Parts: sequence; structure tokens; C-alpha cells
Amino acid sequence: MENNISEDKSSLKFFLLVFLLSIPFWILGATTRDLTKILPIKLPISALMTVCPLLAAVIFVYKEQKNHGVKELLKLSLDFQKIKDKKWYVPIVFLMPTIAALSYWYLKITGGILPEPPIPFLSVVIFFFVFFIGAIGEEVGWSGYVTAPLQKQYGAFKASIIIGFIWAIWHIIPYSQAHQTPIWIFWQCLGTVFLRTIMVWIFNNTHKSVFAMILFHTTINISPYLFPSNGSHYDPFIFSILIILTTISITWLWGATTLARYRYSLSQTC
Repeated sequence: MENNISEDKSSLKFFLLVFLLSIPFWILGATTRDLTKILPIKLPISALMTVCPLLAAVIFVYKEQKNHGVKELLKLSLDFQKIKDKKWYVPIVFLMPTIAALSYWYLKITGGILPEPPIPFLSVVIFFFVFFIGAIGEEVGWSGYVTAPLQKQYGAFKASIIIGFIWAIWHIIPYSQAHQTPIWIFWQCLGTVFLRTIMVWIFNNTHKSVFAMILFHTTINISPYLFPSNGSHYDPFIFSILIILTTISITWLWGATTLARYRYSLSQTC
């Protein structure tokens, strides 16, 4: 898909359009009833802006390639056939729940009095479905449209930091509308920046599968709610530290330029 899309498109214009499309959702979140006091999870109405990266990508692709290009773009959400090496489903599915488990364990051993986490199977299924739909709206844009050209220009690591920074800033208003504290928002945003590096690492090692990004994005959103009381004990500070440590390890092992050249692979040692 990325070979068919014009390479001279402006990533900056894409980012700006995402923010412009998000403004009505931010206004809606500020003027409508506070749903965070009604829903079991702290999601403001402005969280519906998750569709904006998809809309921005569709607008640019339609301008470049008309209906055919849009159809090809939307097909990326189900490009699971690109994941040739099935072992990549391990980090896609289990990395974020593992980080959540380590975070919970840390809170336990440092003296936090926490109830044992239940297994709300039905809630997990419902959350998974909702977050999967939301992840389609984001990743068709972030991964399917803008990641490839940025990587060509800056390399994988720098491109991931750029997207991660924009991604984090984009979330600040919804976080504030969910009544999170400034320090909570700071650590959440810091983790978000480096989390995109992990995502680009998976993206590049799954032959640029957008489906892999959608599934991983879903695990990002659902993992905090594996904590007791619908994520009430989620600590973005612990998550951010673990994500940063994971990012450092990945960058060292796979290289900042592509995040896809494992330094100990047989092909490089022979």
C-alpha cells in the first residue's frame, strides 16, 4: 500500500488534519454530560476522536488515488496475512499484559494494599471489542498511512518518537476531561511516546502489518483494566518506566535505523 501512495505527501499536514478533526470531539467532551462518572471506566466522550486518524488518512488517500486508494487503505485493517512469522503474536498479544502484571506485582511488594485481581471475563470481552474498533480508527492512520514515509525520512526510531510525541499531545485534552492529575498525564504521555517505538518495532518485523498494530493497540488499552476495580490502581509511572526499559532493550537489540535487524541473528553472524 505504501508504494502506491504518493511519497511526497506531507506528514505535517496529516498531523494537523488529525488535530483539526478532533476539535469537535474535544468541544463535545467539554460541553456534554460527564460520562466518566457513569461509565465503569474513565473514558470521556472526547475519546470518540479515535476515528480521526482514519478520517484524515481517508481524506488524503482519496485526494491522491480516489476510491481505489481508499479501499486499499481500509483493507490494511485485516492484513494479518503479512504476519509470516507467527512468533510475533507473542509480543503482540502478551507484552502489554505482562507489563501490567509486573506493574501490579511492583505495587504489591512495595506495600500497596491491593485486592486480588478478579477475572471479569465478560468485561474483558466487551472492552476488547470496543478497544479493537477504536484501534482500527487510530492505526489505519498512524501505522497504515504516516509511519512508512516518516521512516524513510528519519529512520525507524526517530520516526517512532515523532509519531509518539504527536500521539501523546493528542491525548492530553481527553486525559484532562477524564479528571486525571497533571502528574498522571505527564507520566502517561511519556510512556505513550516510547510505546510507539515498541509498536514500530512490531510493525517493521511483521512486514508492516496494520492488523498487528490494531491488535497490539487493543492490548495497550485493555491491560490497565486487568487491574482490580476496572483499573483503579493503574499507575502510569510504573508503566512508563517499564515501557522505557523495554524500548531501550529493543532499540539496542534491533538497531535504531530499522528496529528490524536483530544483532544476534544467524544471517548477521555468518
